[in-house]
Amino acid sequence: MKKLCLALLSGGTSPERAVSLNGGDMVFAALDKSRYDILRIDPKDDLALLVAKAREIDVAFVLLHGANGEDGTIQGLLDLLGIPYQGTGVLGSALAMNKLAAKRMYIQQGLPVPDYAVCSRADMGRVEQMGEGIGYPIVVKPVVGGSSVGMSIVDEPGNLALALEKALEQDETVLLERCIQGMEITGAVLGNRELVALPLVEIVPGGEHKFFDYEAKYQPGASQEICPARLSRELTQSAQALAKACHKALFCKGYSRTDMMVDKDGIWILETNTIPGMAPTSLLPQAAKQAGISFSALLDRLIDLALESSR
Repeated sequence: MKKLCLALLSGGTSPERAVSLNGGDMVFAALDKSRYDILRIDPKDDLALLVAKAREIDVAFVLLHGANGEDGTIQGLLDLLGIPYQGTGVLGSALAMNKLAAKRMYIQQGLPVPDYAVCSRADMGRVEQMGEGIGYPIVVKPVVGGSSVGMSIVDEPGNLALALEKALEQDETVLLERCIQGMEITGAVLGNRELVALPLVEIVPGGEHKFFDYEAKYQPGASQEICPARLSRELTQSAQALAKACHKALFCKGYSRTDMMVDKDGIWILETNTIPGMAPTSLLPQAAKQAGISFSALLDRLIDLALESSR
């Protein structure tokens, strides 16, 4: 059987470049070399090579996080070049990357989200009133970004302005969101038209981390990840149904991973990731492994979905 020419895109120019490069190394190691001829592309330096080789490339595997990789930008270029790729297209990628746009889509579909407010530098004079309206503790995060870069949890009004400045360094628009205090879970979905929800993963940040921040995500041993999550069957099914609903609400394809919180009042949607981390120990591969899908088989499945979607 003729090998597929696969372009593996990792690196890029966002603050999550190092995470992307590391994930690219892991994916390269796991890809079946008897099935794929792999061309590694770093969009920071190699976009001209991608364009030059476009006619030879059968499929792309995009492992870029943040701006110019997860926001629909590279997806648009691949569409123009006629190269199929795993995962969500331009529209869904842009919606999911913008947390405010995603929230509005969730709300339109009747999905549960925490109370929130939107802030820019022009609103700094009234942030105390905004904070009081939401109630403390408050999650402060850039509207566009990933890996919890620029994110803080604020317990009292005196710390709000500093947290806003930190977030505004990453984006001109910031979300203030009611902090749900409960169990953090994430629900992954596979599929294009017919969706399969994978087992939920429960996330328990280490004691020195107030939430699942950048260090808690990527420092070995900084967090405990439990799969399947310790939830009742009823709550598990509800969370999996919400993950599917978010996937559909944001026009996702191939796969997605939706982060949620569970408290005494129910399940709350935080955000949806269209290019989740793809190291073997990342959250989505952990869920796939629990479902009996090896890391290598998961990559094959995503590539097959990309080719299916392009037909």
